[in-house]
Parts: sequence; C-alpha cells; structure tokens
Amino acid sequence: MSESTQFIVTGGAGFIGSNLALALNKRGYDDIIIVDSADDPDKQRNLSRLRYRDVMDKSRFRNAFLAGEIPPTNTVFHIGACSSTTESNARYLEDNNTLYTRQFCEWSLQNNTRFIYASSAATYGDGSLGYSDDDPMTPQYRPLNLYGKSKQDFDLWALENGLLNTIVGLKYFNVFGPGEDHKGEMQSMVSKAHSQILGTGEMRLFKSYRPEYRDGEQERDFVYVEDAVRVTLFFHDHPEISGLYNCGSGQARTWIDLATAVFSAMNLMPNIRMIEMPETIRDQYHTQADTTKLYGTGCDQPFKSLEEAIHDYVCNFLNASN
Repeated sequence: MSESTQFIVTGGAGFIGSNLALALNKRGYDDIIIVDSADDPDKQRNLSRLRYRDVMDKSRFRNAFLAGEIPPTNTVFHIGACSSTTESNARYLEDNNTLYTRQFCEWSLQNNTRFIYASSAATYGDGSLGYSDDDPMTPQYRPLNLYGKSKQDFDLWALENGLLNTIVGLKYFNVFGPGEDHKGEMQSMVSKAHSQILGTGEMRLFKSYRPEYRDGEQERDFVYVEDAVRVTLFFHDHPEISGLYNCGSGQARTWIDLATAVFSAMNLMPNIRMIEMPETIRDQYHTQADTTKLYGTGCDQPFKSLEEAIHDYVCNFLNASN
C-alpha cells in the first residue's frame, strides 16, 4: 500500500466507528481505511452503508504499520477496542486496548498524523471522585473493571509522556444509536428496551440498593451517537486543540426517563418491571460528564435531548429493522 490516505478509522465496522466513517462520507470523503473484522452480519450491514478504500483486519493492519507498510495519513480515529465491561482476560485487554493503542499512537506521531482515540467514562470508576477530565485528576481514578483499567492505563501513559499536548482522547459516556446491533449484551438499554417491549410488552429495569435512589432512578449521561461523532470531528477540524476530554451531554437522566421515552416513541403506555440487580454491578448509580473543559475549547456542538434522540433512533432505525 503505497498511496497515502486521508483517514484511518479503527473499529470502522463497529458502532461509533461506522457512524464516524459515515459522517466523513457525508463530508465527501471516501479515502478511508477501515480497520475491523467484517465476519459479523451486523458489522457487514454497517459497512454496506459506507464508502471506503479498504478494509483491513486488525492483526493484519497492526503488523503492517509496525513494519512501516502503512503510508502517512491525515487523521487517525482510533475507535476500535474490546469494549466489554465484563471481559476478564487482563492480558488480552492489556495487549488489545493498551499496548496496541500505544503502538498506533507512536506510529501516528512519527508520521505527523493527527491521533484521536477513544477513551471511556469507565475510567471514572464509581464516580466518588467526580467526572472531571482535568489532567491532575486523571491519576486518581480507579476503574471498576478491567476494560476501564485498560483505557485508564493508556490515558496515564499519554499523560506521563506529555502526549496530551499533541493527541486527543475522548471519554465517551453512555452512547447509543444506530449501528450497535453487533454488540450483543453490550448494546445500549434503548436497543434492549425496544426488543424487550416488542417481545413481552414490558421493559425490565434494575432495582436500587441505595436509599437515596428509588428503583429505576439510577442516573446516566446518555449520548446519541451522532452527537458523539460531531464532538469527535470537532477535534479533527481543530488540530490546534489537544488533550483528554469528556464526550457527554453534561446531563444525568434516570433509567425511568429512558424507559418512558422508548415507550413514548413506540406509542405505548409505560409498562416497567423492576428486577434484582446483580451484586457485581451495584457500584455505579450516577454518571454525568463535566463538560467545562470541552466547552472551554470552543466546542459548541449541540446534544439532542434524551427524548429527541430516542425518538429518532426508535422511529427511524429500530422500528425499520423489525
């Protein structure tokens, strides 16, 4: 591969990655290398809506850039990773999420390529220290799972080596929207709720085990994928801005808010059943991005309200696929 390309999108057949590649297509760009496996029917469906130069398996791509066989690129969007919060193979996550990202980052810097990567709100752990993306806070966070740790480890490496003056990391909060079908159990609750309601007429939510939160009133910062993509592209459009930033709406909404919006979008009355929450996930009751640093860059990308985003997702995508 001798010709230079404009963009590389890892995870480009996945959820955020395919939506990002689609947004680049809408801007008129199709000189894109997609790095992902395409052996899943849902990922193939994501790819089918895209224009691109090539699709490369992650292992083949990794070997190629390490061997100096990938030419310089304008911008890298490193979105691909193992995103399962229940993955228990620490060695795999260390290699796939942390070391691979380090190697790709180093290649990008050596080739004067803009490097924008996906971190995660999972780095914040139980939220007891808040959700500030200010650099002095980053080393203090303690993720609750190995996935979050793998993301935190790269953030810390980048911080310790002064690279956040050059690259961009985005801590995506609870992103949902079209293109997530392949994620299985890691799909958003919007997608799961739609399936549950179609199948049983009801939606199941976890009970609360803290007195300050009533059942179903645990809170999350929900982000529509098109809004996450707009924020991501802001940093491509402004190469003079670097650092680690939250990608969230800054608004915490309850699971009941989400459920009610899904029922409304389906023109149904809410029918919610509370179920027991597994003990292993009873540590996080609230997430809310601190957007001070993000907005301080001049990024004024609007975020859809939860109701507006769910209505669009359900009516224009989920209903159409059933």
